Amino acid sequence: MSEATPGRPFDAVLCDVDNVVRRFDNSGVHALERAAGLAEGTTFKVAFAPETARPLVLGHITGQEWVGVIAEGLTGLVDASTAWDLGRALLESPFQADDAVVTLLRRARVHVPLVLVTNASVELEADLAEMQLTDLADHVVSSARVGLAKPDPRIYHLAAQSAGVPPERCLFVDDTLENVEAATALGMSPVHFREAADLERALEPLFA
Repeated sequence: MSEATPGRPFDAVLCDVDNVVRRFDNSGVHALERAAGLAEGTTFKVAFAPETARPLVLGHITGQEWVGVIAEGLTGLVDASTAWDLGRALLESPFQADDAVVTLLRRARVHVPLVLVTNASVELEADLAEMQLTDLADHVVSSARVGLAKPDPRIYHLAAQSAGVPPERCLFVDDTLENVEAATALGMSPVHFREAADLERALEPLFA
């Protein structure tokens, strides 16, 4: 573990990926929901319920298998064909990097180690390559590769070890409050991410 730098509130940045580094265009899913008479967001509630999403982010099932689980969860709300269409539309939702966030993280990495720690499928590496972000971080701790998912404290410790600093010297960035609260309990400096400005404010001590 590296020694703390005097006058600096943290010595590493641990950052989530989805809805922080990358943004999804979910308009296709919402359009299908409206056409089927479903309330907008129904597919997401089914897809990201713990019992549905956990096997995906732990690497136990593939994205295509996840679609099947989603379709099963939508049974009774829509017909089988529509259920599968909704699941596939969610899996295939286009995404792109948030350029403002990427720029801030690249600036931060000049000063401190950067670790991406994310609940993700086994497709994460390919997705980072598609966004040309394979060189963004020093390390990537993906739930599907390590068999641990946030908010399990063990994945936070693993990410901090990857950065080479103790947890209490890490800045933790995530859009999910439960994950942020878990990081706070470990002594990390928390950032509940909603927009790039949240991250920019947190990183100001590095850029001063």
